[in-house]
Amino acid sequence: MNSKKRKKISSESFQDRTYRQNIAAEGLISSYVSVKETDLHIMAAEKIEQQALDLVHQYRNQLENYIAGHPEFLTSLVPLDSDPLAPPIVKQMLQAAGSAEVGPMAAVAGAIAEFVGRGLLDQGVDEVIVENGGDIFLKRNQQCISAIFAGQSPLNQKVGIKIASKSMPIGVCTSSGSVGHSLSLGQADSVTVLAASTPLADAAATRIGNEVSSRGAADDIKKALETAKTIPDLIGVVVIQGEQIGAWGDIDLVGLG
Repeated sequence: MNSKKRKKISSESFQDRTYRQNIAAEGLISSYVSVKETDLHIMAAEKIEQQALDLVHQYRNQLENYIAGHPEFLTSLVPLDSDPLAPPIVKQMLQAAGSAEVGPMAAVAGAIAEFVGRGLLDQGVDEVIVENGGDIFLKRNQQCISAIFAGQSPLNQKVGIKIASKSMPIGVCTSSGSVGHSLSLGQADSVTVLAASTPLADAAATRIGNEVSSRGAADDIKKALETAKTIPDLIGVVVIQGEQIGAWGDIDLVGLG
C-alpha cells in the first residue's frame, strides 16, 4: 500500500521527521503511531496512542482487503470507477481521485489522516491534529497557522496559512515534486491545498503539482492555479517554486519568522 503519485517532504527530513518540530500546537500533546507505511503524528489534549492505533489497523485492513480483490486500485495512475460496495474510506479515495483526475492512491495519506481524526472525534476527543507525511486533518477550537514546508525554497517555513476555527474540520495537504521519494510529474517545491475533504486535498495537491514542469517558471505557477480552479470543492491553494509564490481561493497567507 505504498504507491503514491507524488513526492513530499525531503528524504532526510522524512526519515527523521524533523519537520514535525514545527507543527507544535498550544495545549495539545503529541502521540505517534506507526503501522507499515502509515506514520502518524497526532496532537490532542491527552495521549491517544491506543485509540489511534486501533483506528489505523481498522482502516488499513479495509484498504488492504480491498486492494487484494482490486489490485488496480493500488497501481492505477488514473481515476477508477466508483464502487458502491467499497468501504467508506475507499469510496472517498475513489471520489477524490475522480475529482482531481489522478489515481486513487494519491489520496491515501489524506484519507488515513481524516478517518483516524474523525474516528477520534467520534470517541469524544474535542480537538485533534492528525499529520500523515505532510497531509493534515485539522480540528481545533481556535484559529491556527499552518507553516508551509517547501523543501529547498528560500520560502520554506517562512510562509504560513491562517485558518479560522469556523473553517474546521479541514484538510491541509502539501505535495512536492522537488523533494521526497514518491512519484511526481511536476517540479514545484510545494503545493498546499485546503479542502473540507482531506482525501480530496491530498489528491488535488498531486494533480496541481503536476502542472509545474519548469524550475522557477511563473507561467507554470499560473497554470497550476488555473488547474486548481477546475477541481470542485477546493477551498484554496498555495504554490511555491523557488522564490516565487502564487495563491488562489480563500487563503490568508502570513509571514513567519
